[in-house]
Amino acid sequence: MGFAGGIVTYLVIWWAVFFMVLPMRVKGLWEDESSYVKGAERGAPIDPQMWFKVKRTSWITAILWVIVVVVIKSGVISYEP
Repeated sequence: MGFAGGIVTYLVIWWAVFFMVLPMRVKGLWEDESSYVKGAERGAPIDPQMWFKVKRTSWITAILWVIVVVVIKSGVISYEP
């Protein structure tokens, strides 16, 4: 795996993990009537905490990426012909 392959692998893993982390710590407007704004969608999150999710995704992805690189470099899984 070269430099470009490593970056592409990281980005693919990052997006997959991001979509898994996205629903964490979400509280909708319908769950807390005190923060409801007239005209707002009730399913919209009160505080989406995106920076928390980006940081968590990056850490999880870094760990998974190292595991993937070690497995590929060890020869257990080979993607080359």
